Amino acid sequence: MAEAAAPVVPSVEFLEWPKKDKHRFLHAVYRVGDLDRTIKFYTECLGMKLLRKRDIPEEKYSNAFLGFGPEETHFAVELTYNYGVDKYDIGTGFGHFAIATQDVYKLVENIKSKGGTVTREPGPVKGGSSVIAFVKDPDGYLFELIQRGPTPEPLCQVMLRVGDLDRSIKFYEKALGMKLLKKTDRPEQKVSPNEIQLSFGFTFLDMLTQ
Repeated sequence: MAEAAAPVVPSVEFLEWPKKDKHRFLHAVYRVGDLDRTIKFYTECLGMKLLRKRDIPEEKYSNAFLGFGPEETHFAVELTYNYGVDKYDIGTGFGHFAIATQDVYKLVENIKSKGGTVTREPGPVKGGSSVIAFVKDPDGYLFELIQRGPTPEPLCQVMLRVGDLDRSIKFYEKALGMKLLKKTDRPEQKVSPNEIQLSFGFTFLDMLTQ
């Protein structure tokens, strides 16, 4: 059995790079079955702001942009509602979004008080000290809540599943100019290697192989 690759440990200089890099993720687009219902959940439960909303009747769709700050400086989610479609098959490729918060327990209590669905109660990750929780939005999209210090971009990660990790790393590095931040292996989960992080500025993209 081949030995697991050693994790990439970012240098001090590398950690400073996102502060100077001008590239960044702008938004992620996905479809929802009830635009107003999802806006209400994201603003009241997750603390996002409605940045803009528009209706395109000639194309039979509406969309809304939400995030934790202006689009000029922050990552946003673009929700799209197609007339007459009230639900979607999310599929297996998308994993979750992640939101950094200074108090996961408090955020989860707020989500519960507003009727939100918690799929993993707050607590440390197995074998580690990071405190996380998972919640599900009205359409079934997952959000990981990660306890961290103050950050300029709370909407901090997008997790995707890929079939060939090295091929995907090469694409994101060479085609999009991302940099590999870390790569971990969790053989106990029968996934090898299991997780990598690539970055544009403050917004991270996580990818797993299954």
